[in-house]
Amino acid sequence: MEKSPDAFRTISEVADELDLPQHVLRFWETRFSQIKPMKRGGGRRYYRPNDVDMLRGIKHLLYEEGYTIKGVQKLLRENGVQFAVAIGTGDMSAFEEMTRKNADAARAAESGGKREERAAPADTHANVLVGEPKARSKGIFGVGGRGGEAAHPADELQLSKENRTLLQEALFDLLECKRLLDQCR
Repeated sequence: MEKSPDAFRTISEVADELDLPQHVLRFWETRFSQIKPMKRGGGRRYYRPNDVDMLRGIKHLLYEEGYTIKGVQKLLRENGVQFAVAIGTGDMSAFEEMTRKNADAARAAESGGKREERAAPADTHANVLVGEPKARSKGIFGVGGRGGEAAHPADELQLSKENRTLLQEALFDLLECKRLLDQCR
């Protein structure tokens, strides 16, 4: 018997629906304060339909758009939970509007023109996409360390979407292991 669209979902049902392991959902709860499933006796989680849509939006931003966890945290802080819910329900106009505003702000900052819109934030590293490395001016892993700057660092270090997803999943697994080890200490 299939549940009503308004029914609460268990973590296993949400994990199956989003094609994610349950531990990833539990990990996301530690990283995104906006994820607050209802918990019943014994700590069993029940997700509201809105929660599932938000998780779907977060998954899209992380896996499809390539944002880092910090980048998604920042987007949720600046745009609110309804932003992620809109993306999770397939309303990409919210995401397109946000990227258009960011592009306009970046152009305004580059041209030195003053606009009423706020300029791009100083912390540009928070929105770096996975697979697009941050250029470093010095250090052992800096781009172009010995032989000078590369023509375009992202061209040399670009990851395929599949490899990026695999690395992201490995990171989630490692962070979950760390969390479990920290609990044992």
